[in-house]
Amino acid sequence: QVQLVESGGGLVQPGGSLRLSCAASRSINSNYAMGWYRQAPGKQRELVAVITSGGVTNYPDSVRGRFTISRDNAKNTVYLQMNSLKPEDTAVYYCLYGTPSGNHWGQGTQVTVSS
Repeated sequence: QVQLVESGGGLVQPGGSLRLSCAASRSINSNYAMGWYRQAPGKQRELVAVITSGGVTNYPDSVRGRFTISRDNAKNTVYLQMNSLKPEDTAVYYCLYGTPSGNHWGQGTQVTVSS
């Protein structure tokens, strides 16, 4: 069972940047997609970014142009660079590793955007 550990969350002012990391406990298959989701209090978990085996990325309109997902298969790590952060980006951010046998989730990291 692979374990995913997110890091890099914290408190940032509006307009600021953060870089989240998600490290897998063992080698991951580069053919499978990885992604980031977030969940704000009282809201459903929503997709933030996804990257496929071929490096194709996809973002919802709410973060497109501000967030960038990338992966380093040699380090078994996926990143989320978040720029121009807004208060509505405040949420717990979760890493996802999708495999045919099921989805693997990290424990989440809190991102708070506030002045």
